[in-house]
Amino acid sequence: MNITINDIIYTFAFIIGSLILGFVVQNIILARLHKITLRTKWGGDEIITASLRGSIVFWILLAGIYAAIIHLSLTPELEGIILKILVVIFILSVTFFFMRLTTGFLRLYSQKTAALPSASLLINLTKGIILVLGGLIILQSLGISITPLITALGVGGLAVALALQDTLSNLFAGFHIIVSKMVLPGDYIKLGSGEEGYVTDVSWRNTTIRALPNNIVVVPNSKLASSILTNFHQPANEMSALVQVGVSYDSDLEKVEKITIEVAREVLKEVPGGVPDFEPFIRYHTFDDFSINFSVILRVKEFVDQYLIKHEFIKRLHKRYRAEGIEIPYPIRTVFMKR
Repeated sequence: MNITINDIIYTFAFIIGSLILGFVVQNIILARLHKITLRTKWGGDEIITASLRGSIVFWILLAGIYAAIIHLSLTPELEGIILKILVVIFILSVTFFFMRLTTGFLRLYSQKTAALPSASLLINLTKGIILVLGGLIILQSLGISITPLITALGVGGLAVALALQDTLSNLFAGFHIIVSKMVLPGDYIKLGSGEEGYVTDVSWRNTTIRALPNNIVVVPNSKLASSILTNFHQPANEMSALVQVGVSYDSDLEKVEKITIEVAREVLKEVPGGVPDFEPFIRYHTFDDFSINFSVILRVKEFVDQYLIKHEFIKRLHKRYRAEGIEIPYPIRTVFMKR
């Protein structure tokens, strides 16, 4: 190996030149492309340019180092070792680039179509698969046969599956929840065991639910997948809100229906959370001990809106009934006593 001063100068020239070229491509060409992508309707081009921004300088630098190594008069053994190191570094950088690119498209797809939840389980699993594939490609490029490794992983995988039954059941249950779309982040759900709230995330082991008091409820995925639950955001966020009312037997039921619907329309149009174009209605259903009972059917934009709507409706209905002389009777029970 005979390295001259000219070789060293050429080496530094290749490396510094590649760095300058990389910064020019990133800060001028790629930056202009990114500004153009911001004006397009498709968000995928922004993800591509953002993913390239972190890698383009590194790749051009690796190309400059490779050209410098080829130009130097190194021994075949040393040159082979350095080139293998460069190949490993390049494969790692490409692996991380595809990780950023794939997870970016997953988030974009979930936001645009709501077909996939933006859950950490799917994102992390995708990263893991890409890392494993990158590692296998690195081993293959170094001349290491991956067939025995895959065989060993298959045998060891059986032992791991037996030892981690609960963990794997939660993992596959999380996949079932994501693929079936039975629960999506942002949905308001209520479990058969009584827990309820907004779903915040589906991880590899647990589903986290934020209850209305702002507490976090952690439910194992396997428990969630096997439990009976009500999803108040499917098939749509809008839902009916029922209010039970009772009036005196002396009341004019036609008048009661007319006034009640007027108050209900007013509440739905004026109170936030109501569906203003919904036509409310009532249904009489019971001759009770001291009143004639009926249900008032309202419509709210989502589950939690029903609390404010019911609150305002009861206040306004009580005030209107008083003004119209409609009686809401107290509970009455007649008791006969024998001597």
